[in-house]
Amino acid sequence: MKYDLGLGLFQHLSIMGILKVRITNNDTQALVVESVKKSFGCVDVLKGIDLSMLAGERVALMGPSGSGKSTLLNCICGIEVVDEGEIKIGGQCLGQLSPGALDQVRRDHIGYVFQSFHLLPTLTAFENVEFSAQLVGMGKRERIKRVTDLLKMVGLGNRLDHLPDALSGGERQRVAIARALVHHPKLVLADEPTGSLDSETGGEVLDLLKELSNDFQVALLLVTHDLASTRICDRVITMKDGRLITD
Repeated sequence: MKYDLGLGLFQHLSIMGILKVRITNNDTQALVVESVKKSFGCVDVLKGIDLSMLAGERVALMGPSGSGKSTLLNCICGIEVVDEGEIKIGGQCLGQLSPGALDQVRRDHIGYVFQSFHLLPTLTAFENVEFSAQLVGMGKRERIKRVTDLLKMVGLGNRLDHLPDALSGGERQRVAIARALVHHPKLVLADEPTGSLDSETGGEVLDLLKELSNDFQVALLLVTHDLASTRICDRVITMKDGRLITD
């Protein structure tokens, strides 16, 4: 029997990419989830989920463990296939895409920020961000400029050549945020991004996510157990027993 699974490092490496068009229209729907249901064996995990997000909108998703949050994230990024309903990212219905086209949507349109950072330990901060660009063949000159600019934006311009072990937890998460945004995604999925940080550092990371979401007009779905973290969000929704009970 299968239950909620979080997004792991190897899943992350397979789905990162470079988005070639930046969203500038606030009326653009970044994400649409319509009547989504998902079961594992005899366990109904998602029981008719409806959710939509505009470009640049920040939504907090709360709920107890086992409520279906991780399964919903996995369905949104195409790791899990829904049983009923549909999910659209940038207007493309995931259920109607070929495997190759689905991989491209995941690479091009979604960024990921994890609680445990999932940085490659043998790569520097620069190389960790650059790797996502290399996966889809971004040219060297463009890649170097983009990665350098992003790391400066997150306050790590003097840490480009540092390995993860030489960085603090907050600095590692800043690298992860730069990695998530290197391709100008339509949507960033942030799964407990402050869960491994102290309150002061976590607050700084949240402020950075808000700032960059505004700057790049990228939608942010923030999964959190911490009510204080929702201060950066436009809406707060709650999951319980596979249903959204507030919106």
